[in-house]
Amino acid sequence: MKPWEGRDAMEITTKPDEAAVKRLLASSGLPTADITVGHLEHFFGCFENDDLVAVVGLELFGAVGLLRSLAVAAPGRGRGVGKRLVAHAERYAHGRGVETLYLLTTTAEAFFQRRGYERVPRDAVPEAIKATREYAGICPASSAVMARRLTD
Repeated sequence: MKPWEGRDAMEITTKPDEAAVKRLLASSGLPTADITVGHLEHFFGCFENDDLVAVVGLELFGAVGLLRSLAVAAPGRGRGVGKRLVAHAERYAHGRGVETLYLLTTTAEAFFQRRGYERVPRDAVPEAIKATREYAGICPASSAVMARRLTD
């Protein structure tokens, strides 16, 4: 049984291996330039055997955070793995005092809209998010900027 098959079969792990994260992100067309061991403190992954099949990360800045690097390998797409990882990351962030999560996307706006994220103007983003490498230059200026308020 694959980790994404069956409601209880998927286990979410913390701090996946840097090389595995970079491979999955690169194969999904996502940037890897700023991924370091330090970033992985707030990354979560799902594995099948020893292969990373899905990943998501967070950068936390007090009451705001950046949701980033959501990638699901082709065999796992459409099976709820991404949705579960995002929900896990949101709970984790909320538990650490984050009130609003931001993200940038060029391809998954509809996916995030279904999860309660709304498009926001680039100039409305807090300075902490603007200062991230992802916002400041890795993601194109044409990326949709989205936010979701985390509530109890």
